[in-house]
Amino acid sequence: MTEIEGLTGDAAIAHALKQCDVDVLAMYPITPQTIIVEDYARFVANGEVNTKLIATESEHSAMSACVGASAAGARVATATASAGLALMWEILYCAASMRMPIVLTIANRALSAPINIHNDWSDTYGARDSGFIQLYCQSSQEAYDTTIMAFRIGEDSDVLLPVMVCIDGFILSHNVERVEMLPDEKVQKFVGVRKHYQNLDPANPITMGPLALTDYYFEFKEQQDRAIKRVPEVYKKVEAEFKKMTGRSYGMFEEYKTDDADIIIFTHSTPGGTAKVVADALREKGEKVGVLRLKMFRPFPAKEVAEAVKHAKAVAVFEKCMSFGAAGNPLALELRTALYDQDTKPMVTNFVIGLGGRDVPPSTLVEGLEKTKEYLTKGEAPLYETLGVRK
Repeated sequence: MTEIEGLTGDAAIAHALKQCDVDVLAMYPITPQTIIVEDYARFVANGEVNTKLIATESEHSAMSACVGASAAGARVATATASAGLALMWEILYCAASMRMPIVLTIANRALSAPINIHNDWSDTYGARDSGFIQLYCQSSQEAYDTTIMAFRIGEDSDVLLPVMVCIDGFILSHNVERVEMLPDEKVQKFVGVRKHYQNLDPANPITMGPLALTDYYFEFKEQQDRAIKRVPEVYKKVEAEFKKMTGRSYGMFEEYKTDDADIIIFTHSTPGGTAKVVADALREKGEKVGVLRLKMFRPFPAKEVAEAVKHAKAVAVFEKCMSFGAAGNPLALELRTALYDQDTKPMVTNFVIGLGGRDVPPSTLVEGLEKTKEYLTKGEAPLYETLGVRK
């Protein structure tokens, strides 16, 4: 029977991890993800899970412990944010390259300096080329559901890659929402037992993560690239099964009133909810505005996104990250690349919002839309600009 609780995003993730029969959870707390590992430590202390909890001296060590445990065949998870993810950097690449299906849950937080504990997407966007699958959530319910599905996706024999499940720090991690939780036995049946393909075993020694020079390194990268390209099909398969069990699904992205939209707002995570409110309000005024809320940023569903927005006059991209020195910012760069070969394509405008937790009210998105209409009239737009900054 479904149990309904009021949970923060962090608590929803902790409960999902609890139900997924995790063998090893390595931890080093950092705001605003600390609740995830604190709650899980309580589950361990109360005997509610049979998990080896490893308290490490740093995030670098936490991901290193995860790699070792995963190599031995364990189902493994950890959590981090911001500077903690940055400290993991070296081992992120090891985890992905060694094909370890670790689930890494992240409460997105700005990077220093100056020190800031609030939300933007600079941390995980910076890790976008590490080889991790990246999934972004709008609600606590979605965070709970995605964490459960992440194990099935990452552990699939066609994938075998680590997965980031991302929620907006404080905005979602610390706010309480209604969450429908599945019975433990249903979740455990859904995720199943992790299959052992080729793991460390003293009785049958193998080498993992060896030195690979010019003669083999390229082949390892080619295999890794093929694996992440298989993720969309595996994701669809896993989500279809999850929908059959729960009635809930999210897709690689959510389309909201896009069919006839002249301008489509393109964003993800909690701004997706704000964008839908803005679209509703502007529709009442006769303006054809829609929303495409991205869920899967890695691998980026380029062909599908291009198809979904190609009929619009413009796509207004709103993202909480600034890629210093680039021709645009990460989300807009992906969209522009996806549209490059289209014979006809919408204008793409790019707005940086919400850095360091700066509030993103509906008026910020409306301002971006007004600028987009102005640029459509002019026939050109700047590569990107910031909104909500004091002048």
